[in-house]
Amino acid sequence: MIETEKTLSANFKPEKTAIEPKKGNDQLVKGLLYTGMAVLAIVCLVPFLMMLVNATRSNDDILTGFTLVPGASLIENYKTMMDYVNVWTGFKNSLFISVTVTILSGYFSALTAYGFAFYTFKGKNFLFVIMLVMMMVPGQLGLIGFYELSKTLGILDTYIPLIVPAVASPFVVFFLRQYILTTLHPSLIEAARIDGASEFKIFHIVALPIMMPAVATMSIFTFIGSWNNYIMPLVLIFSPEKYTLPVLMGFLKGSQVAQNLGSMYLGIAISVVPIMVAFFFLSKYIINSISAGAIKE
Repeated sequence: MIETEKTLSANFKPEKTAIEPKKGNDQLVKGLLYTGMAVLAIVCLVPFLMMLVNATRSNDDILTGFTLVPGASLIENYKTMMDYVNVWTGFKNSLFISVTVTILSGYFSALTAYGFAFYTFKGKNFLFVIMLVMMMVPGQLGLIGFYELSKTLGILDTYIPLIVPAVASPFVVFFLRQYILTTLHPSLIEAARIDGASEFKIFHIVALPIMMPAVATMSIFTFIGSWNNYIMPLVLIFSPEKYTLPVLMGFLKGSQVAQNLGSMYLGIAISVVPIMVAFFFLSKYIINSISAGAIKE
């Protein structure tokens, strides 16, 4: 009896119940997804290509219809644009303001977020609630009051009111605080303190490198927002040589150059280039910021 049971158990082979994946269907789905993403990428790129191509065409050529073949009127459009507006002065002013705001906002917002995340002090929760409320209030509502304040302080027609208020953005602070709470363990800070590191050294050596993906991500949006800022420079700046590029583009649209569509497209193309360059070099940090903490060993 025992030998019979051994023989049966040796000859018994369980049936395979696992369902093998259908490789053909998977390949078809991947092909459709890749095709759809390629179509979306082309649809997104076409307007930029049209802008660059129309910057090289004459006004009559643009009115004839759509084409992706460059024209021969680039130099003429550039001369027409420069006769009315010195675009490069506005480019320099916008670049100075945007880079300064981005650097200062990234550093001081990270410092503020680190303080909210790992320090306990009186009124911490109250200040954090105020910061959340400020995130929900549009900046345009305080434009008149901010203008009067800048007038009282004597900083009108300067870049100070365009740079200083953006140093610690509530949204950037909130984002960085949530990021560092999920990526930096308090034990690292305690270990650094035991080793004798000062609080500022802990921030610069331990916290800031860990926060860099999030800082870079927010720097993209800070740079774009500062570069495209139109209403604040228009209200606070009076000297033409201090105008930013968006303000000059607004004047260009209201001048006779607006009848020359090629010059308008050229001015817009020049104003878009820094945004594309900044996004090209910093976009990889967006993925690192989103995926941080998603995989734990």
